[in-house]
Amino acid sequence: MLISDLLTPQTIIPDLKATSKKQALQEMASFAAEQLGLEDRVILDVLLERERLGSTGVGHGVAIPHGKMTDLDKLYVQFARLSSPVDFDSPDGRPVDLMLLLLTPENAGGDHLTALAKASRLLRDEKVCTMLRGSDNAEAIYSAIMESEQV
Repeated sequence: MLISDLLTPQTIIPDLKATSKKQALQEMASFAAEQLGLEDRVILDVLLERERLGSTGVGHGVAIPHGKMTDLDKLYVQFARLSSPVDFDSPDGRPVDLMLLLLTPENAGGDHLTALAKASRLLRDEKVCTMLRGSDNAEAIYSAIMESEQV
């Protein structure tokens, strides 16, 4: 499983505008709802519930909000580059400007953990993050992710 197999240029937001963690999650949930034909409030509730367990900010300006959903029949991945970094309660205290959203079906089992591990591995790479921060449109971001996974 590759993140680039689950992501498309249509599920990338190259310039997400948000001034807070909650607003960033709301914008991501709204965009995902549109793509999936689900209620944005349901998605936001899943994301906020997960955040209550601990921040999905992983450090180095990256967050991987995620959750399991009963109304979903396949893995859904979305990426956003924020126009301005927001505080995300990350362990290193650094604000987040790169977000990868992962939603999985309730019965996804190991696929959820596999996708999380792949996302984490991808976004821990400083070179990849530098490329993502320097990309100005969805196609360029998608290409950077695809190329980095080919190595």
